[in-house]
Amino acid sequence: MHDSIFTVCKGFPFFICIKINAMKTMFLFLAGSLLTLTGFAQTYANNPYPRTITANGSAEMEIVPDEIYVQVVLKEYDKKGNGKITIDKIRQDFLTAVRSLGLPEDAVSVSNYDAYSNPWLRKKNKKEELYATITYQVKLRNTTQVDQLVDKLDDNATQNFYISRVTHSKMEEFRKNLKIEAIKSAKEKAQYLADAVNEKIGVAITINEPNEYYPQPMYNAMASNRMMKAEAQSDAAPEQPQADFKKIKIRYEVTVVFELK
Repeated sequence: MHDSIFTVCKGFPFFICIKINAMKTMFLFLAGSLLTLTGFAQTYANNPYPRTITANGSAEMEIVPDEIYVQVVLKEYDKKGNGKITIDKIRQDFLTAVRSLGLPEDAVSVSNYDAYSNPWLRKKNKKEELYATITYQVKLRNTTQVDQLVDKLDDNATQNFYISRVTHSKMEEFRKNLKIEAIKSAKEKAQYLADAVNEKIGVAITINEPNEYYPQPMYNAMASNRMMKAEAQSDAAPEQPQADFKKIKIRYEVTVVFELK
């Protein structure tokens, strides 16, 4: 041992060499400790919450739609003794019917406008006529207005009448409230799971928002004006209240990661 010390500290007295080696040992110890602390600090920086708990929460509600969007397809036609009823006349009559329901101007918009020629009909009837078609989208508030609009449509001009979608005027507010309730549900679940192992939850670390569940109620995709009127007359009874549309179910799910204290 002394040989190794004198080899390292050649030219120095023995007691000085002892101090030099002690200092080297202390330096190596401090350097190792510093590296260990640096590693711990780096680990904490990369993952400041090593103990976590993940919980899922959900909330749902059903609402009656108050915005009903219908598509009305109108087409020019030939009327016996009067010739072709033009699209301008059909449009004018349709808009008059819509205004009679007390709907605002922005409740009606044009979805499509087309003028076409059916080769088979042209050959059969030996006509070169073009029959213009226009599609309107109308936003209604309830089934009563749907029935009222159906009653006012021109049977000959109406090619199709169908409900394209339904929603609610306060949909964004409902969604916001559901998200809040879903997060509260996740927190409650995380808390009682942590209580089971004598732990407490801390701050929320991450909140993951999957897609919300918002199915559209299914209705007949298409219905002619005559069919709609026939159904309304056969199903409706004067003494019975008007039935509402099928409710919309909204469901929201969320995944939250909480700190375990």
